[in-house]
Amino acid sequence: MVRHASPVKSPAVRAAVTVMLTVAILGALWVPIYARVLPMRGDFPFFYWYQLILVPVTAILCWISYLLLRARPAPRARPAPRAGSAPRAGSRHARGARR
Repeated sequence: MVRHASPVKSPAVRAAVTVMLTVAILGALWVPIYARVLPMRGDFPFFYWYQLILVPVTAILCWISYLLLRARPAPRARPAPRAGSAPRAGSRHARGARR
C-alpha cells in the first residue's frame, strides 16, 4: 500500500505562499500603481511595460507557491530480503559474514 506524505504544511510555508500570491494579485488589481503614462521606455508608456513585467513575475510567484505546497510521496520502504537468498557482495550482511 502506498502512503503519501501528510498534506499539512507548516504555518511559515503557508504564510509565505499567502504573501507571494497576495503580491501577485494586488499588483494587477491595484490600478493606481500603474495607471499613468510616465515614465516611458522608448515608445511604451509605464502601463504597458509594467504589465509586461508583471506577467512573468506572477508566473514565477505561482510556480514557487506550487513547489512549496505540493505533497511529496513518502519514501518507499526497502523490501525485506527473501528467506534463503544469499547476501550481495557489498551488503552489510556479506561484510559481517567475512569477519
